[in-house]
Amino acid sequence: MFSKDKGNEESNFWISYADLMAGLLFVFILLIGAIISKSIILKSDLHDKEDRLSNLSQSLKTKENTLEELSDTLAKSQALVSEKDHDLSDNEKLLVQKEKLLTLKNARIAEIETKMSENEKLIQLKNARIAKEQVQLTENERMFKLKISEIKKLNELLIAANATQRQLSDKIIIVQNQLDENNDALKKNQDAMVQNTKTLKDYEGKVLILSSELSDSKETVKIKDDKLLTLLNAMDEKETKYDALVANLQAQKSKIKSLTGIKIKVVAALKEALGDNIDIDKKSGSLRLASNILFGSGQSLLKPEAKVALKKAFEEYIGALVTNPKIKPHLDKIIIEGHTDSVGSYIYNLNLSQKRALAVMEYLLTLDFTTQHNIRPLMTASGRAYLDAVMVDGVEDKNASRRIEIKFRLKNEDAMHEIEKVLDAK
Repeated sequence: MFSKDKGNEESNFWISYADLMAGLLFVFILLIGAIISKSIILKSDLHDKEDRLSNLSQSLKTKENTLEELSDTLAKSQALVSEKDHDLSDNEKLLVQKEKLLTLKNARIAEIETKMSENEKLIQLKNARIAKEQVQLTENERMFKLKISEIKKLNELLIAANATQRQLSDKIIIVQNQLDENNDALKKNQDAMVQNTKTLKDYEGKVLILSSELSDSKETVKIKDDKLLTLLNAMDEKETKYDALVANLQAQKSKIKSLTGIKIKVVAALKEALGDNIDIDKKSGSLRLASNILFGSGQSLLKPEAKVALKKAFEEYIGALVTNPKIKPHLDKIIIEGHTDSVGSYIYNLNLSQKRALAVMEYLLTLDFTTQHNIRPLMTASGRAYLDAVMVDGVEDKNASRRIEIKFRLKNEDAMHEIEKVLDAK
C-alpha cells in the first residue's frame, strides 16, 4: 500500500515538472516576441524623427535667405537716404546733421548685420549638433532591440526632445517676426533700431540655452547605452542557464521514456516465456478465452470440463508473470473481465458479463497455485457487457466478442501512459 502511494507521488512530481518546463518555454517565447515587436516600433519612430530633423534644417536655411533679403533691403534704404540727403543741399547745416545721422545709422546697421551673422553661426552649430545626435541615435538602435522597459523610457525622451525642437522652431518664427518689425522700425526712428538690437541679444541667449538642453539630452542617451549593455550581459547569463535547463530536461525526458516502456518490455518477456503454448494479445498482453468453451448460452456457471483448460491456461499465463523477477515488482492487479456480444439490452449483458467474470475468479481463487504465489490480493473481476466488442471490417464478430479476458495491470500504468503522451506531443 505504501509502495503504491510512493509511486503515485513520484508520478505526480514528474507530471508537475513537465508542466513547469512547458510553461517556462512558453513564457520565454512570449518574451522574445515582445522584444522583436518593440524594436520594430522603435525603428519606425526613429525614421520619423530623422524626417522631422531634415524639415527643421530646411526651415533654418529658409530663415537664412530671409536674413539676406533683409540686408539687401537695408542697403537700399541707405541708398534712398543718401539720395534724400543730396536733395537737401540747400541747407548745409542740415546736410551735416543728416550725414552724422547716416553715419550713426550705418553703424547700427553694421552692428545688426554682425548680430545676424552670429545668429547664423549659432544656427549652423545647432544643426551640426542635431546631425551628430542623429548619428548617435542610429548607432544605439541595435542596442535598443533587446530592451523593453528602457525602450519605453527612451521613447518618452525622444518625444520630449521633439517637443523641444518644436518649441525652438516656434521661437525662430517669433524671432523672424521680430526682425520684420525691427525692419519697419529702422525706417521710422533710431530708437526702434536700439530695441531691435536688444531683441537680438535676447534671442542669442535663448539659442545658447537650447544648445545646453540638447547637450543634456546627449548625456542622458549615453547613460541609457550603459544600462542597455548591462542588460545584454544579464540576457547572456540567462541564455546560458536556459541551455543548461533544456539539457537537464532532455535527460529527464529520456529517463521517463525508459520508465514508460516497461509495459512493452513486460509483454515481450511474457511472449518469450509462453512461446506458442498460449496466444496472447500483441499490444496489451491479455489472455482471451472463448465464453462458449467456459459457459453455456446465457449461463454464468462454469462447465466442469472447462475447468481443466482454464486452470492450465491461468497457471501458465500468470506463472510467467509472478515467477519473473523483472516483471513481478511492477505488477499492480490481475483483472478478470467478462465480455458479451450486443444481442439483448445493456443491463442484461452487463449483469451476465459480471457474473461470468466473478465465476472465473471464484474458481481461480480455489487453486493451490493462487495461494502458493499469494495472487489473491492482486485479483479483481469486472463486467464490460458489449462495450469492447470485437469488430472486423466495421462489423461486430459476435463469437469473438463473447469472451473472458485475463489481463495484468502495472503500477502507475495510467500515469506513465499520460506522461508518454505529453513527451510525444509536438
